[in-house]
Parts: sequence; structure tokens; C-alpha cells
Amino acid sequence: MTFEEFQAALSNAAPPDASPLLVALWHDARGDWDRAHSIAQDIDDADAALVHAYLHRKEGDLGNASYWYRRAHNPVATDSLKAEWTRIVTGFLSHS
Repeated sequence: MTFEEFQAALSNAAPPDASPLLVALWHDARGDWDRAHSIAQDIDDADAALVHAYLHRKEGDLGNASYWYRRAHNPVATDSLKAEWTRIVTGFLSHS
């Protein structure tokens, strides 16, 4: 799936056939932060920690976000939330 296809899937009623973390980011982009968070917190790896960090940064809980960025072995993001979302989705799509 390309990034453009993933973006187009945001207008669908159901998430695309993709990895759970991409599905989490799909839910987030559609305004369902809680569902996205639920998916991310149920996975215990660095990729999930990165999604978790992004979600807490979006929520405004920077202390919690910093913890998850450390778990993801990533620096705290300072670019826009949209740019970070795009970077994460693009990265996941490139290795899926």
C-alpha cells in the first residue's frame, strides 16, 4: 500500500487491511484517539512505543510522550503533529 492509498482509505468506513499500528494511525486520523491508543498500548515493541508517544504528544501529555519516545529509542518530536503522523505512516508502509 502506498501513502496515497492509505490516505484515500481514511474516507472508508472500515480501516484498511494493514498492520495493527497502521490501523491505529488510521483511527487517529479519523478522530478516534481512544481506539488508536487502545491498539498501540496493547503492542509491546519500539514501533508501538513510537505511536504511543505520538498519541500522547497529540493529547498534550508531553511528560508521558517523552517516556514513550525513550521506549521507542527516538528523540522527542518537535515538528508538527501532521508531519510526525506522515513520517510514522510512511515509515511503517515502507517496511510492511
